[in-house]
Amino acid sequence: MTLRVYNTLTRKKEEFVPIEPGKVKMYVCGPTVYNYIHIGNGRPVIFFDVVRRYLESQKYEVTYITNFTDVDDKMIRKAEELAVTVPELAETFIQAFLDDVKTLGVHDATLNPRVTENIQEIIDFIAALVEKDFAYEARGDVYYRTSKFAEYGKLSNQNLEELQYGIRIEVDDRKESPQDFVLWKAAKPGEIYWDSPWGQGRPGWHIECSAMVRKYLGETIDIHGGGQDLTFPHHECEIAQTEAVTGHPMANYWLHNAFLNIDNEKMSKSLGNGILIRDLVKQIKPQVFRFFMLSAHYRNPLNFSDESLKQASNALERIQNAYDNLKHRLTTASATSEIESALTDRLAAIASQFDDKMNDDFNTPDAITAVFDLVAEANLYLQQERVNAGALQLFLDQLQVFDQTLGILSQQTDELLDEEIEQLIIERTESRKSKNWARADEIRDLLTEKGIFLEDTPQGIRWRRK
Repeated sequence: MTLRVYNTLTRKKEEFVPIEPGKVKMYVCGPTVYNYIHIGNGRPVIFFDVVRRYLESQKYEVTYITNFTDVDDKMIRKAEELAVTVPELAETFIQAFLDDVKTLGVHDATLNPRVTENIQEIIDFIAALVEKDFAYEARGDVYYRTSKFAEYGKLSNQNLEELQYGIRIEVDDRKESPQDFVLWKAAKPGEIYWDSPWGQGRPGWHIECSAMVRKYLGETIDIHGGGQDLTFPHHECEIAQTEAVTGHPMANYWLHNAFLNIDNEKMSKSLGNGILIRDLVKQIKPQVFRFFMLSAHYRNPLNFSDESLKQASNALERIQNAYDNLKHRLTTASATSEIESALTDRLAAIASQFDDKMNDDFNTPDAITAVFDLVAEANLYLQQERVNAGALQLFLDQLQVFDQTLGILSQQTDELLDEEIEQLIIERTESRKSKNWARADEIRDLLTEKGIFLEDTPQGIRWRRK
């Protein structure tokens, strides 16, 4: 089955055909770095990481770029509040972002360009829009003339008349039309600024991505992604800017993930229900949150609650236990690598099922169903008294292939167990042999307090983390 993706621009699923065979150019809008990221930010971060991972598993060479907005009004206000410079603020929260997404198992982007590193490219882009009469200067600001771009609104499926009544627009007598948006903002006294043909100022929000996409990926890219909230105005404005200058489509496929709700309510500052990722992962394993995010289709709303996290934790534990049990049995399995053809066929069918679901617009919940089918086969096989190394390795290899895309497994191996825990297990075994039950119980309680659970198996005692 060929990969088909839902294109927000055309509002239908389309076969994915890259511009250059075997290569994918992909840009996902990154954060404005004035604070720590919350769990809502985690949805696009995790989903587009999975998209990138899956494309790579299908042998595509992926250039994956996500930017940092390191100067804007929010950052200026936050820097003033904290009595630091805007660059100092940006550096703090860029590093925090990189640390947080690494905790979530997100692979490094090919590049993380920053606005402040691309000011000249942004100025040149605005100048080209002015030259083509798509932009105009007004008292040091520069605005995009939306009426000039006939297709403005095509991504969000709106026209200018609908936009006039459908969104809140700040009244500004410098604009020719209320729908016009800022490309360059004149600096107020004391604000960070750069020199430009229109005076001292800084870029507007939308122009940065147009300039950086063209600089690092070219005039037309394969995939442009982000959260649903970016469809309008951000991505709509990007299209208007880029296509006015280049005359070519900005991206062939536009992908947007739906919102994350908390206890069936939309996340908002007024409700105060935003949860920071760095706080959440102190309470649960990062893999649980990642699994939870992938348990619903990316275009469907997802509800975050204690119950949904518990369900995700229990489900992931089943997969992790199967993985750990396979590795444990491998240490004592028969050395033969002979595998029944029926088993090979069943696993091949499950692998095909996984790919079919991922090829259907990255349907991660149904792909996870295929993972559970593999787990069921593995658990059935592990019930046998005699197992062979070849079959166990086949199960492990397939789980690892799935995990190359999903990134949900802890790769802790029996060979890398903490020496202190191993020593306590040995001591507990000796205590039981010598009928020192009090010490044996004491050790077990100590291990339980550390989140370590012991399991008696026919092959001996093994342990796992909570």
